[in-house]
Order: sequence, then C-alpha cells, then structure tokens
Amino acid sequence: MTSSNKSSKHRGLFNPKRIDKLKNKTAELLNRSIDQHINLAVTGLSRSGKTAFITSLVNQLINEGQGSQLSFFDPVQQGNFIAAKRIPQKHFRVPRFDYDSSISSLTALPAHWPEPTHGISELRLAIRYQPKASLLKYVKDMATLTVDITDYPGEWLLDLPMLKQTYQQWSEFTCELLSSKPRLDSSQKFLDKVAEIDPFAPANEEVLAELSKEYTQLLHTFRYELGLSVIQPGRFILPGELAGAPILEFFPFPALAELDGNDYQNASDDSVIGMLRARYLEYKEHVVRKFYRQHFVKFDRQIVLADCLTPLNNGKESFQDLEQAISMILESYSYGKSGLFSRIFSPKIDKLLFAATKADHVTPEQHAPMVSLFNELIHQSKNKLNFEAVEVQTLAIASVRTTQVGSTTHQGKTVPVLQGTVLDNNNNRDKKSQPPTGKNIMVFPGSVPEKLPQESYWQQNKFNFFNFSPIGGTSKNESLPHIRMDQVLQFLLADKML
Repeated sequence: MTSSNKSSKHRGLFNPKRIDKLKNKTAELLNRSIDQHINLAVTGLSRSGKTAFITSLVNQLINEGQGSQLSFFDPVQQGNFIAAKRIPQKHFRVPRFDYDSSISSLTALPAHWPEPTHGISELRLAIRYQPKASLLKYVKDMATLTVDITDYPGEWLLDLPMLKQTYQQWSEFTCELLSSKPRLDSSQKFLDKVAEIDPFAPANEEVLAELSKEYTQLLHTFRYELGLSVIQPGRFILPGELAGAPILEFFPFPALAELDGNDYQNASDDSVIGMLRARYLEYKEHVVRKFYRQHFVKFDRQIVLADCLTPLNNGKESFQDLEQAISMILESYSYGKSGLFSRIFSPKIDKLLFAATKADHVTPEQHAPMVSLFNELIHQSKNKLNFEAVEVQTLAIASVRTTQVGSTTHQGKTVPVLQGTVLDNNNNRDKKSQPPTGKNIMVFPGSVPEKLPQESYWQQNKFNFFNFSPIGGTSKNESLPHIRMDQVLQFLLADKML
C-alpha cells in the first residue's frame, strides 16, 4: 500500500462525519442501557398539598436561575444543570396536570391555593444537563433526563390493601372502624339500618343505591369534617368517570362472621349479600387492580405527602387514624432496585420520599421534631417490610412558603414567631380565639412532639396551628419561595444527572 493510500485510509477513519456518526451510535446504545427516564409518582391524602407540590417542583426546575434557591441540588451547584421545560405527555388519554392554572393562582394578587386535583393526571419534563461522571460524558456534551410526573389521590393508594381482602374481611375491618370513636357518632344510624336487612333476601337495587350514597356521605364526613385519613373505598369520594355506576354502590355488612359459612358462600348474586360481594369483587378487579397494572406498577420513584399538623390539632383519634393510614400505605408497595433487567420486565420503586408538609406553618426549630415524628409513624411498619432494596428519606417541607420568621419577647425571653395571612378557621380547635380570615398575624403555634404523643400530650392540648394564604405577587417566570424543595430534587433526581 502506498503512502498516499495509507494517508487516504487514515483520513477516512478519522473523518469528522464518521466520528460523529460513531458517537451518535454509541450514545444511542448508552441511552438504551443507561436509565435516562424516571416515572415519578406523587400522592398524598386530601389537603396534603399535592397540587402545590407538583406546581412548585416544576416551577423550581423551569425557572432555575431566576432567583431560585436550590443550594442542595447538586446538578445546579456543580454546574451540570442546563435547562428544563415542559413537553407533551406520552399518554394522550390521561388528563394533563394543569400547571398554568396552578401557577396563576399562586402568583396572583391576592394569591390563593390552586384547585385540588380529583383524579389521576400527568405532566412531562425534559431536563437538559451536562454529564460529568457517567459514561455519557464520553459521547455527549449534553444529555436529557425525561421525567414523567403522575399525580394520583392518596385515597386510591389506600385501596390497594383491598386486593388481599375478601368482602367478608373488608367488611369486618371497616365495620370495626365505623363502630369506634370518632366515627361511631356519625355512623351509628347507618350501622343500625344495615343490621336490619336480611342478607339473603332478594336485592333491591334502589335500597342498595340509597345505602351506598349514605355510606359515601359518611366517608365525606370522616375526611372533610373529622379530618380522618383511612377512607375506603377511595373512589367513593373521588369517583371521576365512575360516578353513578353500580360498581360504586356497595358498603360493608356487619356481623358476617356470624352467618352460616355455607349459606354465605352459596348466596346467589341477586341476594343482598351476593350483590354486595359481587360489586366489591368487581371494584377490586376493574378499579383497584386496573390502577395497579396501568400505573402503580410502572412507577420508579414515589413521594408521599402527609399533613401531620392538622391531625395534631384535631386530637388523639385523628392522629391515630393518620398512623393507621401510613401503615396501610407502606403495605401497598413492592420494593426493589431498578436495575436494567428488572426495569425491562418488572419495574419497581427504588426511592421513596416521605414529606411532612406545611413546614412553614411552624417555626424553624420545630422542623426537626416534625421529621422525627414522621419517622416514628413510618417505623411502626418498617419491621414488616424489606427496606434493604430501597432508599427511604423523610423531610419537612413547604412546597410554597407562606410565612416569614421573626421573634418577639415574652416574659423576658426571646420567642420565635411566624408572620402570615390567616386563610380559614378549619385547623383551630378554639374557633372563638382564631383571628378572622385575611388578617395578618404573628403567632407561635406550639411545639411539635418528637415521639408519638402520649396521653399527657393530648390532655395538655398546647398545639394550635393556623392555615395561611400564599404570599403571591411573584412573576410566573420566577421561582416560588419554598422550604427544602432543593433537597426533594436532590433525592429524587440528582443521581440520574451525573
């Protein structure tokens, strides 16, 4: 081979176009093997702040650099982060999370909290970053992490344990709740009415529909008036497209264990107990299991939001109900590392974040006790689960900060206080002592217990926090004020942007 031929061959091998083509092919192979996509699920029980949380999370990312404070988010602090934007979602049949309306609510003057979501919704983000530690740095100057955010009600999550329960088991569990304080005063009339029905009599659909409506009204009372957390079935208070369907017309039947086992098992589907059982089984299969198969099983990472402050305000029974709800939520998960093969065949959650919301409703030195208390709630179920294959973290956060921190002097001592605008009177036990809505106040709401409260804590009754309105007045192109949203991003996304 002549020198000119050799030179020509070398030029061919090192041709910039060939190098770029090889680089693109290598990058494509790496993209298939390296996870650059996250299914992030966000859930929480009613009024835990899901809508505000998702709005703030998106706002912090797309407005990074516009007054944002993401001190604990490594991709920003280390210069990896380039930009983020919303892009069209993948699933056309799933409602889109209404970010625009939510951010408009939070930035208006006067600002107000966005309308809560009542079903499942999605939002997709594309995050551009510069890889510095992963294999991608050898083939790409820029990489893209796609984040699919799924918002779904925590009440739906509480339905998952029903998959393991027969109708009889669920009825016994639910009737025990209905027969105990604080539910009993509201549910006694309903329980007495159902107890008068012959379970083997022919079913009257109008009667079943009316009793189901009455049971649904009880669930609304438990959730929105008593502030309780264990609500089943969750679709009864958030029915969506199923409103009015017979699949949502069933209820627990008391004292099933006292019935003859053979008679119960052989009850026809047109009898009262047979129809209730059939609808329960249909609900499990076509509502609960459908959600699990279509959505839940595909989630990679999950954040569970919980408001611990309102149950503390509401008293012992409300807090114990939150404790039971957290236990039921933990039982719902299938944990495991999201390695390449497990992701292809059986995706599982590998990071789980528990966030105690409304951290701006207590003074800063109370944040550590909030986390400690939440950890105590989680600890009640940790021994039942295998946490070795999943990373778990607990944070006290405020998705949108509503208060300013200050201090005052009381009896010669400096006391930390909060300053903010009162939203409503729903959280305060002593309604007479609460200032009117819209009033700017300075307050110390009390100390959050570090451990699960003992009887003496409830007798002292010293904790009393207020709801506050969002501050508002910021531009939609500025970052919302927050507490620890940067740590949320660090835990959920940073390891995918190396």
